[in-house]
Amino acid sequence: MTDQNQGEINLQKMNISNRSWLKKVGISLVILSCVFYGALLLVPFTPYTVSTKALISSILVISGEASFWLGGFILGREIVMKYRKYLNPLHWFKKKTDSR
Repeated sequence: MTDQNQGEINLQKMNISNRSWLKKVGISLVILSCVFYGALLLVPFTPYTVSTKALISSILVISGEASFWLGGFILGREIVMKYRKYLNPLHWFKKKTDSR
């Protein structure tokens, strides 16, 4: 094998490992956005003042949106639309029809 072929193979391996690393980061960011929105449900039960709760809520919503869109940008449109379909509660109880 020539040095050029070996270099191309090594470059392809690096691209594959970079893509899998980026995919893991993207999925982690989307999951983190769900955690931020879940934490939003706990804010009313904290012992802070109303203005502090409003600030915490605003920070959680902005962080959730930012992490979702950043993760979506990394993953790509197709993957985000696929997961959005699974997470939509309107689709959870629909019966699957036979495609005959």
